Amino acid sequence: MKPISVYRVDYVKRTKVRIGMVIERRRRDRGDNLQGLLCLARKTFASSPQEAFLTALDWAEARMAQGMGGQALPPQ
Repeated sequence: MKPISVYRVDYVKRTKVRIGMVIERRRRDRGDNLQGLLCLARKTFASSPQEAFLTALDWAEARMAQGMGGQALPPQ
C-alpha cells in the first residue's frame, strides 16, 4: 500500500495545493489503476463538479506505486 498525494490545481496562478492523499492498494496493474485512483480522489475531495475538475494526482508518485512490471511495491 502506497500513499499518493492529491492536489487542488489553480490553473490561473499555476500552483498546486496538497489537500490529502489516496492509497494505492492494488498489487498488480489492471489497466486503469491511475484513472481509478483519480476517480477515487475526485469522489473523496471534491464537493462539486467544478472542484472535481481541479483535483489532480501526483502522477510520478502514482507510477512509482505500481513499481516494476506493473506491480505495486510490496508493503513496508
